[in-house]
Amino acid sequence: MKNIYIIVGHYGSGKTEFSINIAVKTGADVLVDLDIEGSKKAFKETLGYYEIDEIIDACHQKGIFGDMEEGKVSADDFRAYVLAGARKGATPEDVDRALWNILAGIEPYKIPLLKRLAENYDVYMLSNNNPICTPRAEVMFEEAGFSMKTDFKKCYISYELKALKPSAECFQAVIDDIGIPAEYMLFIDDSQRNVDGSIEAGLPAVYYEPGSDLAALLAEALNDPSLKG
Repeated sequence: MKNIYIIVGHYGSGKTEFSINIAVKTGADVLVDLDIEGSKKAFKETLGYYEIDEIIDACHQKGIFGDMEEGKVSADDFRAYVLAGARKGATPEDVDRALWNILAGIEPYKIPLLKRLAENYDVYMLSNNNPICTPRAEVMFEEAGFSMKTDFKKCYISYELKALKPSAECFQAVIDDIGIPAEYMLFIDDSQRNVDGSIEAGLPAVYYEPGSDLAALLAEALNDPSLKG
């Protein structure tokens, strides 16, 4: 899923290309606060599924969960896999609700920040995510006042790209689709592993420390004091 990254740059018309990625991480992500441990607890207590630690952790997508986020298996495949090891009576809806616990919320200041960015930049989303959590994330953004479907220039989701960050294939697919040279973009992520992968793919990147001031980081990275609000 989730983590969150930003790609920014000026090209041609003078408008900046800005890309944000939502991925699944622990604690406070770039845009979405995540609760990996809360989701694991729900799998164990609600479904009696205790092998969740083997497929979800704070740093990597593993096993069938990773396969779902990479588009190799479907949401139904994931549900069936979990239910096969869950207590009797558990349902596919229980699986979805347990996984949704990963998405804890969006810090209020980040929505006005996104709106200020969208006034002067083309804003994209690039996310390691899956077909169970993506619709939930869409609802969260919509309720917060920034639509994934209409306010971002475009959303790139790993299971649709069939490639996960930090693979070169993932970054290259986004670079090719946006259609501008990578050096005119900036990628921001709360995972050093993904930042390193971006740089290796030729895409400039900046590390975001979870819980720190995203507005201040962007203002400095883009030399744009107006982003501080």
